[in-house]
Amino acid sequence: MSIVYGFIGAGNMGSALARAAARKLPGSAILISNRTWEKAEALAQELGASAAETVEIARKADVIFLGVKPQMLAALFEEIRPVLAARATPYLLVSMAAGVPIDRVRELAGGPARVIRIMPNTPCSIGEGVILFASGSDVPKEAEAHFLETMAGAGRFVPLPESLFDAGTAVSGCGPAYADLFLEALADGGVLCGLPRATALTLAAETLAGAAKLMLATGRHPGELKDAVCSPAGSTIEGVLALERRAFRAAVTDAVIAARDRTMALKG
Repeated sequence: MSIVYGFIGAGNMGSALARAAARKLPGSAILISNRTWEKAEALAQELGASAAETVEIARKADVIFLGVKPQMLAALFEEIRPVLAARATPYLLVSMAAGVPIDRVRELAGGPARVIRIMPNTPCSIGEGVILFASGSDVPKEAEAHFLETMAGAGRFVPLPESLFDAGTAVSGCGPAYADLFLEALADGGVLCGLPRATALTLAAETLAGAAKLMLATGRHPGELKDAVCSPAGSTIEGVLALERRAFRAAVTDAVIAARDRTMALKG
């Protein structure tokens, strides 16, 4: 019998994770709910899955994704807590609510719920995401292993202590926006130098993707890889100097710190 995965919330991230699950699970093992029923139905039809009411997912799913905004989590549990309490079989809650720790999710669930906390990023939608995760102490190792294997289609899962989740989120969760900003600026520079817009965007995107893959594949420090491109008195080092004059590295570091601080502030 297949383990049933239920997705409460079919927004961008919930949908991306449901699609990742569908790469491993048959559609009959996936349930999807959303405040807008038509949205749940459309995603279910795409995946060969079933649209379901939220309480049905709470009753039937073995793994329940909580894909709602942090401020909506308490109201969601008001609806599903009695259903969870009545269950005779164990279940696993997967929370992606930013800033909400595992202990708070357990408190809202009203009992000794097994919880895995995750923080995905937007490249999950194409299977290239980075997903931070932390498991509650009572999550069995085999349950965690099954979850990680089933959801591998979303990208790379990185274990991280909850105490570092805010910092990790500021890098991998917010990072795609910083990368997109740099990508756009890199392409703008190409356009200013005469490249057609489409060509400049392609060159910029492929270059960023390739540089990242090179670091991951070789394990070499990015500073070392940067030095390998910078020939003495060459064009690249001149460009690097121009970025340093504008405090490029300091600006990026400040962005991560600001995002981390804002995440912490949102917890109240």
